[in-house]
Amino acid sequence: MIKNFKKVLFVFRKNYQPIPLEIFGNDPYKTLISTILSSRTNDIITLRSSQKLFKKAGDLNKLNKLSAKEIEKLIYPVGFYKTKAKFLKNISAILLNKYKGQIPSTREELITLPGVGRKTANLVLNRAFSKPAISVDTHVHKIANLLGWVKTKTPENTEKELVKILPKRYWKDINRLFVSVGRQYNTKKKLIDFINKEIH
Repeated sequence: MIKNFKKVLFVFRKNYQPIPLEIFGNDPYKTLISTILSSRTNDIITLRSSQKLFKKAGDLNKLNKLSAKEIEKLIYPVGFYKTKAKFLKNISAILLNKYKGQIPSTREELITLPGVGRKTANLVLNRAFSKPAISVDTHVHKIANLLGWVKTKTPENTEKELVKILPKRYWKDINRLFVSVGRQYNTKKKLIDFINKEIH
């Protein structure tokens, strides 16, 4: 197990390459919507579909004026685009009616929105509101296990274990750094070779 969190994150920062969805910066609306679209979809398709949608619907009011069918056409070919179009239509109405057009800044509120689970909520808290949260996707799950930080079977369990062992100051960087490295070294062998070469 490589327990030196500081060293690992230093090496990952050194090898960091920006991930596409970071172009939306800390915009809560764009972060929330693009993260929902990203589920079961690769980053390039997510980015293209998000940009297409945001050209037509740059804010919640404009999104709410679109029909689910119009949203479908704009976000295709993201995975489950028909279901996600319904989610986005419902989310826009909920946020305008219940939250006065603001994106909630707590996990408890975010996960009540259609199509928003813990992973998405944590990523929004992290990116849009600079709140400490660990968003665990397949990259974070796989790399945390390869490093020996956790021994878990699911991303949900990985999040629980990382919260216990990882100092809070590192939480905001974990997702972006692990996703970047995971994208570059995209097989288990490549990741292990990278870890052995750069960290051991």
